[in-house]
Amino acid sequence: MKCKISFLTFFFFLIFQFGFSQTPSGYILKPDRVFDGEKIHNDWIVIVKENKIIACGNEKQVSVKNFSDFQIKNLKGQTLLPGLIEGHSHLLLHPYNETGWNDQVLKESEAERVVRATVAARKTLEAGFTTVRDLGSEGAGYADVGLKTSIEKGIIPGPRMIVAGKAIVTTGSYGPKGFAPHVRVPLGAEEADGVDDLTKVVRDQIGKGADVIKVYADYRWGAFGKAAPTFTLEELKLIVAITESSGRKVVAHAASEEGMRRAILAGVSTIEHGDAGTLEIFQLMEKYDVALCPTLAAGDAIMQYRGWKKGIEDEPERIKNKKKSFKMALDANVKICAGGDVGVYTHGTNARELVMMVEYGMTPLAVLQSATSLNADIFQMGDKIGKVKKGLLADLISVEGNPLEDIRVLEKVKMVMKDGVIY
Repeated sequence: MKCKISFLTFFFFLIFQFGFSQTPSGYILKPDRVFDGEKIHNDWIVIVKENKIIACGNEKQVSVKNFSDFQIKNLKGQTLLPGLIEGHSHLLLHPYNETGWNDQVLKESEAERVVRATVAARKTLEAGFTTVRDLGSEGAGYADVGLKTSIEKGIIPGPRMIVAGKAIVTTGSYGPKGFAPHVRVPLGAEEADGVDDLTKVVRDQIGKGADVIKVYADYRWGAFGKAAPTFTLEELKLIVAITESSGRKVVAHAASEEGMRRAILAGVSTIEHGDAGTLEIFQLMEKYDVALCPTLAAGDAIMQYRGWKKGIEDEPERIKNKKKSFKMALDANVKICAGGDVGVYTHGTNARELVMMVEYGMTPLAVLQSATSLNADIFQMGDKIGKVKKGLLADLISVEGNPLEDIRVLEKVKMVMKDGVIY
């Protein structure tokens, strides 16, 4: 009898503890301030129901009378802002000081790379980046499409993904390199040339799940290993025409002046890197409304991998030149897409790029806009994410302090909400 009483007591305890408890119908978020994607507001509250923002504004203006079953989250001392958007990621890569790019493409199995990517996706989300534009699987086929699908199905936690699948390169330009001519090695991208080949490859990639088409408008295949154009202007225009007919955009890896010029005139959406851009080239970008994704943190990381002792030794020429070209882009009023080429450096440290954007001359406000509303618009998702606005998806994060006063607070995220779920 004593055992039965104990069992019944435990049984009713479980019922009252779990059976009659209710998950909140939503959240009432009360931070010190809200960055809405464009500017800061003090004394705002944000109300979330299911996966949407249903109200936001001054607490005196937003009625909370009918939200008794909503959970109130007091975010004292914190800033609430839209989930950050990473503009240039490679979840299927990990830092080159751990394993070189050639060895990742040639020696790591796709299974290992996918497992690494699931960890990277979780770290990215926990760092406050609720959306990433992943620009190339780097030899892992369409594993990025599968990763995106797994996140959407709730199998693994991770950010929303905009994926490129295989980047497109000209024959002979891309790697891995360093092998005898008779040796055929797997590539980190997909080769295509000319009208028929490019038409087939672009359409095939779209059919296999690419959200965006990435091309290498130049690469280090020029004389003496310098960056030189790959595709002709006509080929790039063809790629853009086919891609845009499907409602998608083309992004271009371009570091040389001529490679950038051809990509801009062809109508790409963003230029990735842009290291050797001139004032004339950046003015052309502004004219044609092409955004620059500068990937400052990748260059900084690579130079440190090569032995540069940052903060102790003088800056290498590559860093000095990058600062100059970035300033020219800002002076020309080019739209700056926040994206660091993360994967070259550690996933989950994505905010490193945002800190460097301020160090290289942007205002904290412009950086916040770039990493939220501007990226959302560039990626054709401004009607879903990138702002704290009624009707948009509840992708929200909070940080301790005010990022307008210290951008580094973005490196220490306190709360992450994606699709109305707190992680």
